[in-house]
Amino acid sequence: MRDMRLLLLSTVCIVSFAQNKPAADDKGFTDTPMLPGLPFHVHDPARPHPPVVTPGAQPGGAPSDAIVLFNGSDFSKWSAAKLGNGVTLAASAPTWKLENGFMEVVPGKGDIATKEKFGDVQLHIEWAAPSEVRGNSQSRGNSGVFLQGRYEVQVLDSFDNITYADGQAGAVYGQWPPLANAARKPGEWQTYDILFEAPKFEGEKLVKPAYLTVIFNGVVVQNHREAMGPTVYRAVAKYVPQPAEDSLALQNHGNPVRYRNIWIRRLN
Repeated sequence: MRDMRLLLLSTVCIVSFAQNKPAADDKGFTDTPMLPGLPFHVHDPARPHPPVVTPGAQPGGAPSDAIVLFNGSDFSKWSAAKLGNGVTLAASAPTWKLENGFMEVVPGKGDIATKEKFGDVQLHIEWAAPSEVRGNSQSRGNSGVFLQGRYEVQVLDSFDNITYADGQAGAVYGQWPPLANAARKPGEWQTYDILFEAPKFEGEKLVKPAYLTVIFNGVVVQNHREAMGPTVYRAVAKYVPQPAEDSLALQNHGNPVRYRNIWIRRLN
């Protein structure tokens, strides 16, 4: 009986060691086919590993490699600006309201834009339309997030608010309506997570248009949507040559919209 117990114990130890011992294929293979167009085998051990990025401590928080554009305390990353064909930065700081961890549009005080310029990015931004509903259609909580100061993702109080489809919250303004109206009630915080691929030019020639993916309060409302060109009002958009990088801008449309928790990641 004692010998049998020792045998069983030895067997358990051997099995346990085998389960914890690194497998021969942990680091990959070099006897597998080559991946099309790449200098790597399937499961190639020489293929570079992705960098470690630590997620934000809370949902919606900035990951470790993000550039925090607004943390609720100051406008150090921002400038007063004017939107037109791109962004014109002013020499002065923004004069929007700053309080309680958010910034608020002040009617008549102009647009704002980042001092730093960007190309392909992942953007997280939170916004809230006024809790007191005034006006209707495009007069309710109207603002806009302008990638490269040109491509607008519409900000609007779209909760129980009838307006034209390509002007709703989450629209690529004037071009593509959102796939769904995911708006929360006015006064509540809304979230946009945006993937933006900047257009590419070779001289005067457009070789790749801009693309936008927009997740609105956890709902995909633009799915790798091709932009027709920079945003224009009551006209058809068209591309003109532009810099590879430009500022992120927030529009002052005369409504006291609030913004908070803005961060961005460059995408190579």
